[in-house]
Amino acid sequence: MNEKYYSYVHFFYIMYLFKKNNYIMISISKEAKNKLFSLMKKEGLSQDNSFVRIGVKDGGCSGMSYELTFDDKKKEIDQLFNDETMKILIDKNSLPYLEDIILDYSDGLNGKGFYFKNPKAKHTCGCGKSFSL
Repeated sequence: MNEKYYSYVHFFYIMYLFKKNNYIMISISKEAKNKLFSLMKKEGLSQDNSFVRIGVKDGGCSGMSYELTFDDKKKEIDQLFNDETMKILIDKNSLPYLEDIILDYSDGLNGKGFYFKNPKAKHTCGCGKSFSL
């Protein structure tokens, strides 16, 4: 097996969401997933009863910005993805903007926080929190 492929697969949790006979891929790094679990625990949320919500809204310095929150209720417009340990909610309006994104987390000297890497973005602001298509 190709060593580069092997390390990529082990670095990211790859999630597939079913939509109109196609799969939408969202990747979450181990660091991001561990930080999300840590924050859930700190806020007293249960992994069994709470969701991580990923979305897109108008705003930010590039036109659209990412949302990353916790929620305890699934809405009718939400697409639910379950992996072995985490429940992800994405509203159906945000799905086209989030296809093939990578959610990462860094706590290094150059910045601390969650970062979205979006291959569809034509422009991304310096902080990585907003984009335009």
